[in-house]
Amino acid sequence: MKDEKAIVVFSGGQDSTTCLFWALQTFKEVEVVTFNYNQRHKQEIECAKEIAQELNVTHHLLDMQLLNQLAPNALTRNDIEIKDGENGDLPSTFVPGRNLIFLSFAAVLASQVGAKHIITGVCETDFSGYPDCRDAFIKSLNVTINLSMDKPFVIHTPLMWLDKADTWKLAAELNVLDYVREKTLTCYEGVIGDGCGECPACKLRKQGLEKYLKSLEGAEA
Repeated sequence: MKDEKAIVVFSGGQDSTTCLFWALQTFKEVEVVTFNYNQRHKQEIECAKEIAQELNVTHHLLDMQLLNQLAPNALTRNDIEIKDGENGDLPSTFVPGRNLIFLSFAAVLASQVGAKHIITGVCETDFSGYPDCRDAFIKSLNVTINLSMDKPFVIHTPLMWLDKADTWKLAAELNVLDYVREKTLTCYEGVIGDGCGECPACKLRKQGLEKYLKSLEGAEA
């Protein structure tokens, strides 16, 4: 893979940025793609742009605002409360079809720029109940994309079986933990770095970081 090209589905968040650094160490050439679906906070797009520029990575921004019309939820509407799923319901932040559409368009882009590999930061361990973050979905979509385009694409999910603590550990192993902590945007309220501390995304991120740092203390004891 050191001689091949990859596309990273990139939001500027902790997971996709960690995946970007993983890709930069794994592939000869890497480009990123960010999707504008008129999401709740435009800071996500600006954050992705800034990181791509800092890392000197070609950045594609695709207009996917039709998704906003089709999928009213807490990430596309300011008047919908951000909350976890209850009694088996999906969280209010679930955007139906998002990963299906994003990965499909990433594959179209990959075919145009000559990239065989597509990287996404989805994770089944800390997936918040999102069905399109499951390994079975990714494997199924990989087959479907290859059949539809007659191309041997490979979708990589470096975080699939990692919890948030393990994701922080991976960032540390890539020597970018401080960068990921300070530069990325995970917060549903649009606060870069450690975030607002209150939304579900911030809580998950903080719990993972604390667990990872605690594991380091235990290793030193």
